[in-house]
Amino acid sequence: MSDQRGVPSFHIDQVDHPEQDLIVRILDDQAALPGVVRMREWARAALAVRPGETALDLGSGTGTEVVELAALVGEAGRAIGIDPNPAMLAVARERAMNVKAEFIEGSAYDLPLPDASVDAVRCERVYQHLDDPAKATAEIARVLRPGGRVVLIDSDWSTAIFHPGDPEVIAALQQRMEANSPNRNSGRHLRGRLVQAGLLIDDIGSEAVIWELESMLAMWAVASERAVADGMITPAQRDRILADIEHGAETGDHHFSVTMFAVVAHKP
Repeated sequence: MSDQRGVPSFHIDQVDHPEQDLIVRILDDQAALPGVVRMREWARAALAVRPGETALDLGSGTGTEVVELAALVGEAGRAIGIDPNPAMLAVARERAMNVKAEFIEGSAYDLPLPDASVDAVRCERVYQHLDDPAKATAEIARVLRPGGRVVLIDSDWSTAIFHPGDPEVIAALQQRMEANSPNRNSGRHLRGRLVQAGLLIDDIGSEAVIWELESMLAMWAVASERAVADGMITPAQRDRILADIEHGAETGDHHFSVTMFAVVAHKP
C-alpha cells in the first residue's frame, strides 16, 4: 500500500503488506482523534442498528467499528467486516477474538454477500481510495434489504487547512501526499453516489477533524523529501517548511484539519 517512492498509501486496489505496522499505527492514531470519535458516534446514532440485524462495515481495517456493531446487533444478529487486505483482517480478528464478529476478505466492487441480506452498512474513508466508487455504491445497494440503511463517511481534501508554512509549498506537498488518492474530494460526491444508486437520502453531517501536529511530522518530512526528488519544491523550500512546522510545534501556533462528510440513506 505504498507508491513507488515509499509514501504511505491506502489505495484499496494496491493491497500490500510491508507497511502493515505503520498502517495499523496510523489507523489507531486516527481513530483516537476527537473529530473522528464524534463523527463515528454521530454516524452510529444515525444508522440506528438494532438487535438481531445484520450490519456490515465495508473497509473494516482494524475492526474497531465491527466490534461496535457487534454490541448493537447482539447475539441474535451478525456484525461483518469486509476488507481486501488479508493482513489487516488478521489484525482485526485478533483484536476481536472474544467478540461475535465476522471478518471476510473481499472487494468493495464485488461484495461476498447475497442480494438483500444486510440491514445496515457503514463505509468510512474508503471512497477516496476507490477507482470506481459508483460500482461500489451499486454493490452496497444490492446487498441492502428494502428499508436497509447506509452511512458513507469520507474526507474532502480540498477543505484541508495547513498552518504554518508558505502556501505555495504547502500546495505542492498536498499534491504529493494526495498522489495516490483517486478521489481526494470524495466527500462532496457521497450524496450523489447514493442517489445514483437508487437510495433515498435521510441525513447529512460533517466534522472538521483536527490533527495533532506530532502525528503529521513524519508524513510531512517524507512528503517534502519526495517533493524535492520530483522537482516540485527546492531543497531550500523543504528546509524552510520543516523549520516553520518545527517552530509552530514549539510555539503552539499550528493547525491541520480536513472536513469529513457523512451521508445517511436508505433503500426504498
